[in-house]
Amino acid sequence: MREVWQSLVAFEHRGTGTRFERAAADWLAAYLEARGFAPEVQRFRAPASWGPEVLAISLALGLGGVFGWIWLAALGFYGFWAYFSGWPRPWQALFARAASQNVLAEAGAGPRTLVLMAHYDTAKTYWTYHPARVRGFRSTFLLNAALAALAVPAAWWGGPAGAALGVYFLAQAGLLGWRELTAPYVNGANDNASGVAVATRLFLELAANPPPGWRVLLALTGAEETGAVGAERLARSGAVGADALILNVDNVGAGELYFATGEGMLAYYPYRGPLLQAARGLEGARPVAYRLAYFDTLPFARRQRAVLTLVRLEGGVPPNWHWPSDKPEAVDWEAVEKTRDYARRLLDAVLSKEDEARPR
Repeated sequence: MREVWQSLVAFEHRGTGTRFERAAADWLAAYLEARGFAPEVQRFRAPASWGPEVLAISLALGLGGVFGWIWLAALGFYGFWAYFSGWPRPWQALFARAASQNVLAEAGAGPRTLVLMAHYDTAKTYWTYHPARVRGFRSTFLLNAALAALAVPAAWWGGPAGAALGVYFLAQAGLLGWRELTAPYVNGANDNASGVAVATRLFLELAANPPPGWRVLLALTGAEETGAVGAERLARSGAVGADALILNVDNVGAGELYFATGEGMLAYYPYRGPLLQAARGLEGARPVAYRLAYFDTLPFARRQRAVLTLVRLEGGVPPNWHWPSDKPEAVDWEAVEKTRDYARRLLDAVLSKEDEARPR
């Protein structure tokens, strides 16, 4: 695991669509090829940042309020809800200007598929992720959601209330524009070089002795930080069947280990399936209904697939989340090792139970 992790953190960052993300994908593909696999690089277009689309949504809410354009405020509210719920949006392609890629490898064969997934890209920082404010991230987000909902009736009423709300969202658009111009990418030693290291190690272990009746797929995704676009591309590609089990590993370099029971910033998608059932009966991780942000499991959870995400949290948030302090020296390697141990016990429990249920 350490070789994979050290090679990823050696890049300055792995921001979506940047030369560093492409170089990281090339390194991962070469690493897998050197170990006898035939990796597939699944290419797609993605936003280089989530900022421009959210900026456009803020502009729609702001201009709708200032000028009393109800239709524009309503469009802005729909955009806000759809973006943060993972829904398709008719304008998505306008923002998908960057080239990203997933790195896939498989081992074994059989009617069932087990997917081991982790994203290797990294995010830009933003003021809401500052250590002094990050624990209030959820409250800040919900306040914005409530104000976005009020933007439509405020545009209808007009007057000072509508104008004030419009100015608020225009100011927010300005902050997002400043972020796009000035904010640096983080190194991502925890988010998510740690998860890639664990997922890759698990894949290599299972590939050495593939479980009977199972195809094991390693999916190292790009563009997670800009809308789980790589995972959405994987979900649409046909490479993951409807009955597949999907284990995602994200932010496991420090903090207490949790397994998510569902996710969703606005619309909430409960998890289901054997991985979740096994996690509930296995010591070593606590359950959490994850409402803070989204994982790469979101496109699959929306489709009601069997998924589970492992994540480590401190005070309800990932340590050094999207902040420049997400560096190699902030990662507790023992936490990474323990995550691998828990994940392997979880997989062994699920695979053995599925094998017992398989017709002879």
